[in-house]
Amino acid sequence: MSDSTVDRYHHAFRTLARTLPGAELPWLRGARRSAFERFDKLRFPTTRQEDWKYTNVAPIGAREWHFASPRGDVDVSAIVDDLILDKSVHRLVFVNGRHAPRLSRTSGLPEGVFIGSLTRALREIPEHLEALLAHHTPHDGFEALNTAFLSDGYVLVLPPDCRLDAPIQMLFVAEESGLAIHPFNVVIAGCGARCTVIEQFVGVADDSYLTNTVTRIVVKEGADVEHCRIQHEARRAYHIGRLELTQERASHVASHSFALGAALSRVAIDTRLMGTDADCTLNGLYFALARQHVDHHTCIDHEAARCTSREFYRGVLDGAAHGVFNGRVVVHQDAQKTDAHQSNRNLLLSRDAEIDTKPQLEIYADDVKCTHGATVGKLDDAQLFYLRARGIDEPQARATLIWAFARDIVDRVSDENVRSRLAKMLLARMPDGERIQRELA
Repeated sequence: MSDSTVDRYHHAFRTLARTLPGAELPWLRGARRSAFERFDKLRFPTTRQEDWKYTNVAPIGAREWHFASPRGDVDVSAIVDDLILDKSVHRLVFVNGRHAPRLSRTSGLPEGVFIGSLTRALREIPEHLEALLAHHTPHDGFEALNTAFLSDGYVLVLPPDCRLDAPIQMLFVAEESGLAIHPFNVVIAGCGARCTVIEQFVGVADDSYLTNTVTRIVVKEGADVEHCRIQHEARRAYHIGRLELTQERASHVASHSFALGAALSRVAIDTRLMGTDADCTLNGLYFALARQHVDHHTCIDHEAARCTSREFYRGVLDGAAHGVFNGRVVVHQDAQKTDAHQSNRNLLLSRDAEIDTKPQLEIYADDVKCTHGATVGKLDDAQLFYLRARGIDEPQARATLIWAFARDIVDRVSDENVRSRLAKMLLARMPDGERIQRELA
């Protein structure tokens, strides 16, 4: 980053710090200052760093972003109506980084549940957020920037034994070019609680913008959380995301990550299995076309005994798209009886498409069962021939095989409405996908 770029960030922080939500809280002012100082030290990652070796974020650092929308309430109701899973589903909607109350629906939830914007949570339940912000050291410059400039996001707090049968949709819509958005999101599931959260990022801006988002999920003893992350940003957007999960004893987590949009996207998913008998499953699908760049870095830390983890990621790359997958599983010394499996499979549809995949196992215990593997290939000629021999033309045959490959991940999502929405989004990206969609209907 040039000195002039650094000066712009300093000026923006000085200008906005006193107007950002929670500015009246001493601990949050301190957390923002510490985070900006860390950003000032770390700056944006470069390809000289091992974890960012294949993802060049220099264009993000070179852009002159603005950090607050000067516009008022933007009418995106037609867009939101098309995106919501069901009109009866509880949802929070954010437009250009700001909560849009009139597009949201949160009434009728069980007693004791808090669901609202970060701005409201900082006013009403700041004690739930202090430990997650004031005592956390950002991993990199993007996470530090998120803490320094966080302006809104969602907070969901479930009391013990509270079970939400229907999913809650968190929808982020970006329609302003040149805007840098920093959502900060929190889910705290009390002992024995259960919920499904759909976190969706959609862009309609004509020019580039930046979404730099962090979500922290705390899963207490015996709780069950399903988190589905759908990134479908505009084609010139940049998307940087981090999901951090901490799990206590006998808790269950299912994480689904779908990366379909943005010119460049990078998602880091870190899971800490801190209590015995906890289990987690990380599922992911990235589908990139043209010159899209999509990067997933995952880390599963087995810190306690008798924990189980499963990880299934698949990638479909066409044109000159570039995919990156780095999956790391760490089994600590005290994590005996660990059972971990990791798989990354990639389908390259053109000779210019590229994937860099690196599954990793680090084992410091001696009584474990751990496996991992990665594959890279093209469509199977024998399977194509089989379909063509039965009267299916080549475009439909190719689309059928691609859909079969991707559907394995889509079908792991528990909610039928979400699966149906994902199917439509994926098939829209395939030549002749509409024909398959009609057959599925």
